Amino acid sequence: MANPVVAIVGRPNVGKSTFFNRLVGKRIAIVEDTPGITRDRLYAETEWIGRSFMLVDTGGMLLNDADPMTVQIRTQAEIAMEEADVIVLLVDATEGITPTDTDVAHLLRRSGKPVLLAVNKCDNTRLERDAVEFYSLGFGEIFPISSIQGRGVAELLDEIVESLPKTEAEEYPEDVVKVAIVGRPNVGKSSMLNAIVKEDRAIVSSVAGTTRDAVDTPFVHEGQNMVLIDTAGIRRAGKVQHSVEYYSVLRAVQAIERSDVVLVLVDAAEGLSDGDKRVGGYAHEAGRAVVIVVNKWDLMKGSGITMKKFAEGIRNEVPFLSYAPIVFASAKNGKGVKDILDTAILAAQAHSMRLSTSEINRIIHDAVDTHPLNSKGKQFKVYYATMPAVKPPTVVIFANDPNMLHFSYQRYLENELRKWYPYEGTSVRIFARKAESKDQR
Repeated sequence: MANPVVAIVGRPNVGKSTFFNRLVGKRIAIVEDTPGITRDRLYAETEWIGRSFMLVDTGGMLLNDADPMTVQIRTQAEIAMEEADVIVLLVDATEGITPTDTDVAHLLRRSGKPVLLAVNKCDNTRLERDAVEFYSLGFGEIFPISSIQGRGVAELLDEIVESLPKTEAEEYPEDVVKVAIVGRPNVGKSSMLNAIVKEDRAIVSSVAGTTRDAVDTPFVHEGQNMVLIDTAGIRRAGKVQHSVEYYSVLRAVQAIERSDVVLVLVDAAEGLSDGDKRVGGYAHEAGRAVVIVVNKWDLMKGSGITMKKFAEGIRNEVPFLSYAPIVFASAKNGKGVKDILDTAILAAQAHSMRLSTSEINRIIHDAVDTHPLNSKGKQFKVYYATMPAVKPPTVVIFANDPNMLHFSYQRYLENELRKWYPYEGTSVRIFARKAESKDQR
């Protein structure tokens, strides 16, 4: 199931971005002591006591300000409240209750969503005592916290997790191949879905952004049970002008997380764009199998551009997807659709293929013996290797000094592995861990 959404809302400069960064464990949101810095929402997946959720950082709310940027920020926060499963209202203990806090609280009470009131900047006992005045906002319990120091954050997280919707069973059996169709707006995702299932199951429109939700379509291809997940188009977050489109990005990322294989659709007539690279990057970072689908290839007739030349351009532009097969197709006339599904199934099989420990050790040891890794008079020694996980295939090497395994040597080992097992359609991750003893050889 898609992860539940927790939205952080509140007026400007109460520390929402600092709180966001504290919860996700790294600096993602811009943190600066100036109101209005966060204009677009930021999101990140995080977890607490085993429960994952998507955390959304919104712009500050000024309900009575007519400034166009402020209105946009308010709209973003309102949509965040609509889409969120749990809302964290952040206020500032050092400034006390402001009229804006009261207005925001009134707006939130009408949302009907679980609202947790976090009183931020309670950096000492005195401020924590003073925070009791926020009970007057009418949300029952308050949570005095310090985003900078971490005070009270664990207790708030406990309550966030308790307020999340109860988890549901896995949607589909393990043998079902889940395929997400992703891409920039208007590259033909819904048309491709219709061409695959041979019936009009999704709205098709020439207006970018018609599909706003992820839609699941189960079907069978040559005996293989599959599910297509059609998603809204992904646009660059910083360029999004309407908050509904921002949440379309969030849903698309969640669809990628739910999938086994991601079909990255590229518009043949427009060529590979920065947006296509971004979409491919989402899928790659999520560790999903990837198939690049060049849609609308029928429009290239007479252009003089061959499939080989177009494919070379893609390889040069997105080298991090060198493992992804490229399929040329046309949703309009149905050409290449069978190839897409056949390739997706093969990619899913590679994505879940686990090699035996003996085979992994043979390949890795042979590679290291052929091209030893030395640095400053020290040799990289591999004692043991294993593949503890798949989806994507993940190799863990136990060595004398894990820090010696730099990126280029990782790539070398991956290439040696692919000589024996191509793993077409999926990334292969290789990590090094410190060997406890040479007995692990």
